Amino acid sequence: MGILKKTMTCLGVLAAASAGETAYFYRRTMIRNNAKRERTMKMSGTDWSQYEPLLKERKEFLMAQPHQDLYQNSFDNLKLHATYFPAICDDNGRKKVVICFHGYTSQGMSDYIALSDYYLKKGFAMLLPDARAHGLSEGEYIGFGCLDRKDALQWISWVIQECGEDVEIILHGTSMGGATVLMASGLDLPKQVKGIVSDCGFTSPKEVFTHVLNNMYHLPAFPAIPCADVVNKKLAGYGMDECNAKREVRKAKVPILFIHGSEDTFVPCQMCHEIYDYCNAPKKKLIVEGAAHAESYYKDTKKYEQTLTEFFEELD
Repeated sequence: MGILKKTMTCLGVLAAASAGETAYFYRRTMIRNNAKRERTMKMSGTDWSQYEPLLKERKEFLMAQPHQDLYQNSFDNLKLHATYFPAICDDNGRKKVVICFHGYTSQGMSDYIALSDYYLKKGFAMLLPDARAHGLSEGEYIGFGCLDRKDALQWISWVIQECGEDVEIILHGTSMGGATVLMASGLDLPKQVKGIVSDCGFTSPKEVFTHVLNNMYHLPAFPAIPCADVVNKKLAGYGMDECNAKREVRKAKVPILFIHGSEDTFVPCQMCHEIYDYCNAPKKKLIVEGAAHAESYYKDTKKYEQTLTEFFEELD
């Protein structure tokens, strides 16, 4: 009886430790008020201080343009926010809109400050949504692309209603936003969506969390990930591998441009190669040598913009 009692006590301690680890991981990762941007930026490994002068200049340009706040309800009745910038120049009468999806713990008005210079001067209007549980959008649980792809459909519908049936739409996502547009590629997208750009998108929450735990915290994914998966299904309504970009791009019909930095340690570049190989739609790939997470545009701006232009020209 003594051995059995000790065994049961040890099992109880282990179970409590596992539950504690899961709760700690889940709170820090999946819940709005505990997922901190400062922690994400530190984990990403990108030195953003070197780009502050450029970002300041581009932000001044962006904010000087006419823009408006928009709100609409999600499929599960959350109030979602976005900022809309009309095109500032004409492209032979074409109506072009890029919908830009930001990364984890960021917001719509942050991740595309630099790229606004390219898009607005190329005749695009820009729609910058705040993902659920980010910015001015409602929501307690982060969608990690799995839920955000459904929200993307509603922003696409808004653009078509606002701009007309002849509008041409590009979806551009970075990091979690990149996963969002890749996961959306497997949906029945309206004909107005002409192309998708994914910059450092991941395969699924499960796989990117496993990578972070193993390589950054030197912890096993079990039991935290499987237990968090059960909790998330109950609280947020989706499983951590329920929507996987590798599976979704198999169903894609819209052309996709994949971009990734070779030195990305947060979302490893190998994920880009894997998703690219699974993709059945017309596709292109740009790997920016030496770029860390979400740094590709800044590391080689000329090549990034040239690749975007070539990709868009091929869509015509």
